Amino acid sequence: MPNNPAATVAAAVTATVTAPTAVTAAAPLDIPRGLAGVVVTETALGDVRGQEGFYHYRQYSAVELARTRGFEDVWYLLVHGELPDRAGGDAFAARVAPLRRLPDEVRAALPAIAAATGPAGPLAGLRTALSLLGAASGFRPLYDIDPDRRRADTLAACAAVPTLLTALYRLGRGLEPVEPREDLPYAANYLYMLTGSEPDAARARAVEQYLISTIDHGFNASTFTARVIASTGADVAACLVGAVGALSGPLHGGAPSRALDTLDAIGTPERIDPWIRARVLAGERVMGFGHAVYRTEDPRSRMLRDIAQGFGGSLVDFAVEVEHRVEAILAELKPGRELHTNVEFYAGVVMELCGLPREMFTPTFAAARVVGWSANILEQAQDSKIIRPSARYVGPVPPVAVPEAA
Repeated sequence: MPNNPAATVAAAVTATVTAPTAVTAAAPLDIPRGLAGVVVTETALGDVRGQEGFYHYRQYSAVELARTRGFEDVWYLLVHGELPDRAGGDAFAARVAPLRRLPDEVRAALPAIAAATGPAGPLAGLRTALSLLGAASGFRPLYDIDPDRRRADTLAACAAVPTLLTALYRLGRGLEPVEPREDLPYAANYLYMLTGSEPDAARARAVEQYLISTIDHGFNASTFTARVIASTGADVAACLVGAVGALSGPLHGGAPSRALDTLDAIGTPERIDPWIRARVLAGERVMGFGHAVYRTEDPRSRMLRDIAQGFGGSLVDFAVEVEHRVEAILAELKPGRELHTNVEFYAGVVMELCGLPREMFTPTFAAARVVGWSANILEQAQDSKIIRPSARYVGPVPPVAVPEAA
């Protein structure tokens, strides 16, 4: 018997990528729950090496990119496969900035969308707004258009998402949307549209670094969803709507505000140990800790902790103390189980320090991840094979005679 069945299955599935004739519909494969460890395709966009605590975009460390480059440069890298020089980066930024303005049909519909979504907030409204944007902009099925048009559609969608999110947020609070500015970088413009005031450089840069660090992260649920829809040949807006739906789940993109809620619930340093112990012993999840892939410290969390500590203050000090105590208590109560802070823990702290309202934490995540989704959509569109797995039926044994209506 093999020592690692999951690895054996993953290897078999990997083999089907390069040798599609090896497996037929008559010979399905059993795979781990949640597709854990299963390789389903090949990508040149990046990878996550969970055992090492490292991830990258193309050939560059994602964290190093966040520390040294601007958002538009990294966006260019994902789209074109290389980092731009200064002139190329400026030209790309000038190309995408005008795309922030929405078609008139979309702008006119936003008040109704904001009113209808209500407490569900801007992320729920984004699904509808993206569909409308795709229709108003003439997005056509990926299957029917050439690579240049596909790329143009993704750029238009990515540029518009911050405008949509901030407008929906403000309309939901009885405020007028703030028109985008073409002279501001992506992150600074996002904060400007959200608050109506031009942000100071330190906060704009902190948010930009967060956005860069979350552009892409392997085959997470929302990215995989986008690729599945892209494999059908659907248009860019349809792919992004599906990805937003996946991101809205609390186990995926909904955690930054929940991690900050944990700090609020603990309240004071003397409550840390009893609060954490009670939840660990009850088998409850401590939001902001643990990750599906990383078995070491999440490199995004480490970078965001450094950014938070650069601001300083009581919230940061308390977050660091909670982090240390949670890891110590988990090591005591769950020996051998590596659990560290994930990106959501310090992301919430940084966004709070930068003045973002908590209901905009996950939408801000979407404002970054839309670039990664789009790069994956473009890559998937190059493959004409639809993603169509199988399932094992476990219901009542068929066929059973259909009873007559009583």
